[in-house]
Amino acid sequence: MNEDEQNGLTHVGPDGQPAMVNVGEKLPTRREAIARSEVIIPAEVEALFKDGELHSAKGPVFQTAIIAGTQAVKRTADLIPFCHPMPIEACNFAIELVGNRIVIDCRVGVYHKTGVEMEALTGASVAALTVYDMCKAVSQEMIIGETRVIRKTGGKHDIDRT
Repeated sequence: MNEDEQNGLTHVGPDGQPAMVNVGEKLPTRREAIARSEVIIPAEVEALFKDGELHSAKGPVFQTAIIAGTQAVKRTADLIPFCHPMPIEACNFAIELVGNRIVIDCRVGVYHKTGVEMEALTGASVAALTVYDMCKAVSQEMIIGETRVIRKTGGKHDIDRT
């Protein structure tokens, strides 16, 4: 084990150079991750909310954010250099307005040799960016807040921050 592996830096090779983790010898297991991103919205954006959806001039915000987030999940390996391409088996979103916050949860599942935390984080992030894009004509006072993994199962470590 080299010094970088001891420090937990798995994307650094023995020569100190960036490297993709070799998962060739790992056995596939069921992996799932849920990431959450929040968008804090001002009253003028909140006023667009009716019937469980935000309706902007560009269309239904939550539905569009789900489509954009799903596309992002499938393209994560194209965006994050050392992510492995993944055969995504499940991807779904829960988006709701809680007070003046839009809470976006992205759940991703796969049976594979490596986890899907980055895919879930990418999906939640892009969904939040899509909310911002679709509502910015009404207000640019929105804040894309915390984005984090709230649950991960499979692999070496499970996480549950729910």
